[in-house]
Amino acid sequence: MSTGLSENRWERKTPAPPMSSTSTQSKRKSRISGAVMAQRDLQQDFQNQFNDVVSRLQSKQLFQSDWDIASFAIFFIFIGMVLLLVILVIIRCCCCCCCDEKPKRRKVGIDNMGLEP
Repeated sequence: MSTGLSENRWERKTPAPPMSSTSTQSKRKSRISGAVMAQRDLQQDFQNQFNDVVSRLQSKQLFQSDWDIASFAIFFIFIGMVLLLVILVIIRCCCCCCCDEKPKRRKVGIDNMGLEP
């Protein structure tokens, strides 16, 4: 019966030979240059996005497709709902908190007369 593991799983593996300092330095430099390239790519993406927004503002044609209009409408509805909820919270806190009267407790439901002695 095979479990999918190799038969020599208890065999001791020899460690990899240590890397020379030049290869570790070159790997370190490649990682640094990779990070710099990623930062440049990110900066270039932001620059492209900014240029796109500026060109749309200059052409006075903000919505170029139906998807732009739909996404703006959904975003606008979301912001409107958040503002509505904030206004309701402010009204609740300002208008209803000044009443220090404790509400009277009433019994809810019916009395079970079968439990009476």
